[in-house]
Amino acid sequence: MHHLFNVFGQLLRIERAGDAWRASVVSADGKRRPAELAIPSDLPRGELAQYLYDIYHENATPTNGDVFEVDAR
Repeated sequence: MHHLFNVFGQLLRIERAGDAWRASVVSADGKRRPAELAIPSDLPRGELAQYLYDIYHENATPTNGDVFEVDAR
């Protein structure tokens, strides 16, 4: 499962990778590149939106008004 956030006009994809969070920027053509974003490994999934808001202030908005979760099948 991953989370998508629109931050500064860029789509961020954040997912759990073992015991850590991994973030990538998703381009318009769907390609991903690593994002330079440090997320504490112990941050609960439900607190991602607030964490991004705290870092980026009003420029961090979860997609669809809330965290948008997509089944990564």
